[in-house]
Amino acid sequence: MPLRCLTSQGGGPGQRETAVSQAIYRPGRVALVSDGSRGIGAATVRRLAADGWDVGFSYHGDGPSAREVEKDACELGGYAIGTDVDVTDAGEVSSWFRLAEEELGPVQAMVSCAGITREQPLARLAEADWRAVIDTSLDGVFHLCRTAVFAMMARRSGRIVTVSSVCGEYDHVPSGHDTLARPGVAGFTRALALQAGRYGISVDAVTPGPGAGARYLAAPVPERTRADLAETIELRRFGTAAEVADLVASLLSADAPDVTGRVLEVPTVIAP
Repeated sequence: MPLRCLTSQGGGPGQRETAVSQAIYRPGRVALVSDGSRGIGAATVRRLAADGWDVGFSYHGDGPSAREVEKDACELGGYAIGTDVDVTDAGEVSSWFRLAEEELGPVQAMVSCAGITREQPLARLAEADWRAVIDTSLDGVFHLCRTAVFAMMARRSGRIVTVSSVCGEYDHVPSGHDTLARPGVAGFTRALALQAGRYGISVDAVTPGPGAGARYLAAPVPERTRADLAETIELRRFGTAAEVADLVASLLSADAPDVTGRVLEVPTVIAP
């Protein structure tokens, strides 16, 4: 069930707390964000909330962080509801989408951020670890997009943004095998854009490297490698999850009505 996100109104003796569930009837734009309790997903939830979106986001086993994101979203003037969802399970994704539409209204945007990595050379990577990466970083994207696109086709409008990876385009990449799965997301995104465009649905990808996501901080890149990587970045600096979220928000804004089938690189974010 959704977590309770509280916002304070007024002050002094008249101060009261209002649950998100009591405010969701306010007309507004609705977006869903996967993996919204951390890294790029959390930054995206916060940015969309600041832009006035009502946001449903998924997390997996990270309730305390999800509650913090909900609180932040409310303080920014938006609404956020977190739900524990296993994106590798198509049934759970469908149930989450249905619940979100019941509580928030028709979903107009889906942002897929969920992904995991395993820091092992390919020759030493266990079958279970390989399967976990593919199930989350590829199958999870498929489950999220398939669920969203059917509802959007019925309404003949909607926007989908996936988070891919730019790492496959560079020689210096981390050993985590999210860098192998994520480029496949870019191809999936282009194909879906071609098929969904006739229904008024735009589908795009953004391609940050692992530096923007908190899930990679446990396996930092050595300083020498960081220096080499910095030389491949146009602005010669590493970026943040907030910069990725800004690009996602721009794709969901009124300023990008005809942008679809694009894979957009974040120029400052390619490595941890």
